[in-house]
Amino acid sequence: MTDFERWLSEQAQQRDEAGLTRRLVPRHPSEQGIDLAGNDYLGLTRHPRVVEGAVAAAQEYGAGAGASRLVTGTLTLHEELERALASFTGFPTALVFSTGYHANLSAVSALTDADTLVVSDAHVHASMIDACRLSRARVQVVPHNDVAAVDAALAARSQPRAVVLVETIYSVLGDAAPVRELAEVCAARGAVLVADEAHALGVAGPQGRGLLHAAGLGGRSDVVGTLTLSKSLGAQGGAVLSSPAVREHLVNRARPFIYDTGLAPAAAGGALAALGVVEDEPGRVARVNEVSGVLAEACGVEQPAGAVLAVPMAGPLEAVAAVEKAAGNGVRIGCFRPPSTPDGISRLRLTAHAQLDDDELARAVRVLDELL
Repeated sequence: MTDFERWLSEQAQQRDEAGLTRRLVPRHPSEQGIDLAGNDYLGLTRHPRVVEGAVAAAQEYGAGAGASRLVTGTLTLHEELERALASFTGFPTALVFSTGYHANLSAVSALTDADTLVVSDAHVHASMIDACRLSRARVQVVPHNDVAAVDAALAARSQPRAVVLVETIYSVLGDAAPVRELAEVCAARGAVLVADEAHALGVAGPQGRGLLHAAGLGGRSDVVGTLTLSKSLGAQGGAVLSSPAVREHLVNRARPFIYDTGLAPAAAGGALAALGVVEDEPGRVARVNEVSGVLAEACGVEQPAGAVLAVPMAGPLEAVAAVEKAAGNGVRIGCFRPPSTPDGISRLRLTAHAQLDDDELARAVRVLDELL
């Protein structure tokens, strides 16, 4: 056994002993069961209009964009989607990416340099953490949702520029950031707020337009939003919402944008169709919040700000056992284990889905009652 093979074996053994081994589990659309694990919050992945939008785009443009956006990979479909996203969220412009991960990597790394302080909430997504590592900025992590700590970090900085990183609804705990207060602090301290709306779009704010829209922050030049097309919109990809000046800067400086092939036409067409469904069927937004309330009551936790519910467990082994038991009863749930949890606590992760009918929801509640 080589040193490299020995190292891999030791790493695998350590994961197994800690109960942190992860495995891929393929699924097929024909499989039965109630899904409380996926991120298709509004049930749009298989909505006829969304599927038709994806198919039509693939037929018209082909299977892929064919090149990076700055070569020949910018499609008229991309621009149509960007205009629709900007209009829906209340921002002047949008720029779409192949993934939401790339959107965060681009926004953070391109808007910072060695003369920038990045103030990051302790619970931000891995994509923002990785973006901080790629940037040349000094990074200061502050306690979760602590506006005073953000203000103090900005006030004490020596750098001429600063960027504050948050999620509007956090992917682990499902709680909301105080975006209005954070924006006020950023304005007073000459900083830019970059807020990830991945778990808010389609779920939170009036008509599911997100928490930045609800706070009236979409038109401000010192507020940048990021999002994914793979959750409420049921497609794939990501976007940055911003002023025209920020958009132009990203087009010219964001390496994950410049060197990546453009968003696939099917994903863009599906996301564009999904936006239309969200606007035409507002009952889906109301339903997903109704379902999250029922699930929260069944689990004995507070209703989340969006569709994500977190239920603390004794440890990773207990969390995995609960997931397996629920699956045996026809209900798919997820779990978060370190290092995915910012505080090291293993949790069950449940997601509300608008497409669940009352009978399915009642069945899920019965399984959760027995489980917890």
